[in-house]
Amino acid sequence: MILASGIEQTITSGTLVLALPLAALAGTVSFLSPCVLPLVPGYLSYVTGMTGADLAEQRKGRLVAGVALFVLGFTFVFMAYGFFFGGLGRWLNLYEDVLTRVLGAVTIVMGLLFMGLFTRFQRTFKSDRLPAAGVAGAPLLGVLFGLGWTPCIGPTLTAIQALAFTEATPVRGGLLSFVYCLGLGLPFLVTALAYRRALGVFGWVKRHYALVMRLGGLMLVAIGVLLLSGLWTELNNELRVWIGGFGTVI
Repeated sequence: MILASGIEQTITSGTLVLALPLAALAGTVSFLSPCVLPLVPGYLSYVTGMTGADLAEQRKGRLVAGVALFVLGFTFVFMAYGFFFGGLGRWLNLYEDVLTRVLGAVTIVMGLLFMGLFTRFQRTFKSDRLPAAGVAGAPLLGVLFGLGWTPCIGPTLTAIQALAFTEATPVRGGLLSFVYCLGLGLPFLVTALAYRRALGVFGWVKRHYALVMRLGGLMLVAIGVLLLSGLWTELNNELRVWIGGFGTVI
């Protein structure tokens, strides 16, 4: 009962009620980005040790296990980022207003970057030493994905860590990153469960990459504007008052 109350208080305090859906959406946008989506079949093949023919036959048990371990690997990395930025927000609480606005400006730039501007600054760092293919190597590949693809999915990840900073606690920062990983990881799992159908959806997304990237970039720019203008902080304060006016129904 006490644990449930603590979880409820964590989620409903601050602007997590707004930030959590944004984090999930940002994760999904990352999955649909050109640096992740085209490589999904390769990831699935690598983390299971299966060929393309085996994947098409949908041998689900091994496929789902490999994907789940892969997702756990990058979730560990991204949650570590969230805990760090949440703790940093608490430590730098005196400078919260200035730093929030700076992070807002950075998020706007990242949103423009995500739309396809400044492509010369987009980089992906890959490790030359990959783990052995198969389920056993899936968690390590997930960790390498979290570390190596950070510059590539950096625009969306930056926005989420900016929000983690404004929450100013490691727990809330970690929670935001966890939800971001759900948005990024669940499409991998859905692809594993419905491989043939997912490939059809991938084809549609690839044909409309420009639209997907622009919408994703606009979302990031909107988050940045809220942070830069101080409106995010105002929403934070208003939500605390609004939520505080409700009592627990027994």
